[in-house]
Amino acid sequence: MNAHVIETAPKDAAGAWLKTLSKYRQPRFGRSIFELFVTVLPFVAFWAGAYISVFQGFWPGLILVLPAAAFLLRLFMIQHDCGHGSFFARRRLDNWTGRILGVLTLTPYDYWRRAHAAHHATAGNLDERGVGDITTLTVAEYHALPLLRRLAYRLYRHPLVMFGIGPAWLFLFKQRLPFGMMKSGALPWVSTMATNLALAVLTAVMIWAVGLVPFLLIHLPVVLLAGAAGVWLFYVQHQFEETHWSKTEDWHFPEAALHGASHYDLPLVLRWITGNIGVHHVHHLSSRIPYYRLPEVLRDHPELVGIGRITLWQSLLCVRLVLWDERSGKLVSFREAAKAATAAA
Repeated sequence: MNAHVIETAPKDAAGAWLKTLSKYRQPRFGRSIFELFVTVLPFVAFWAGAYISVFQGFWPGLILVLPAAAFLLRLFMIQHDCGHGSFFARRRLDNWTGRILGVLTLTPYDYWRRAHAAHHATAGNLDERGVGDITTLTVAEYHALPLLRRLAYRLYRHPLVMFGIGPAWLFLFKQRLPFGMMKSGALPWVSTMATNLALAVLTAVMIWAVGLVPFLLIHLPVVLLAGAAGVWLFYVQHQFEETHWSKTEDWHFPEAALHGASHYDLPLVLRWITGNIGVHHVHHLSSRIPYYRLPEVLRDHPELVGIGRITLWQSLLCVRLVLWDERSGKLVSFREAAKAATAAA
């Protein structure tokens, strides 16, 4: 599938990158402020443009929800960097920027940050699945399930559910309560409830200002499109054929980070709008690198470009990869898993 795959480096070689990448971890305050403004202002402008079009009865103007959604996605990437403490590298400023953006992205910042930290700490570990990631079964686990649960898993992994119903459920409903952290102390509850309250106030003000129907016609598609794009990005960053999974005894953070996340090599415009999140293998290896410095890493260390590299076209083929085959050490499709089971029988 990947003509640019580089074989997994020894553990000590993967670990050596940690020291090499440490010099890129310092953000530039002026650049961070610039990145924030060139994302917030276009988002507001496109949203307002869509509203003016609706107000004037020029319905084709609703096409502006597409760039508005793209910039909302980029705002989430800034929130994401704030969660890693890499956007300003000033804890209080990062946290409050992330919390404010969380109201726009419908993502409770402190609740999400804790789940995402668990994802980074356990990505690629077969014994630590289930927190902040996409549910992925092994071939053996899938075949051991009763029929109804196998059908449920197939439905869950269907593209219409994964990238359609799933994002709507996640951003509109699931993140309104701290699912998975109900008994993890006050912070997840405070984060979700405070975000919900701020979201309710903002929604009420916007409905009062522009009207219920225009608000729903504009903001609902913006949120759903941005959410679907976000889930898609997260999916292809980890659900690709040459990804890395292993049991706890064989799991090694640098190796799992470098080879368990893809380099989603997008066209330049998409790279910019997604905050370079496609350079995900480097991000997982050193999450404190600001997103706008990730291209700098690839420029200085071209040997990282080919590791886990997938193109936009190749990423479309990743949708069929749904089960981890422990024998081959690869993600496989339902059909490939069934063939292997028939051959073994």
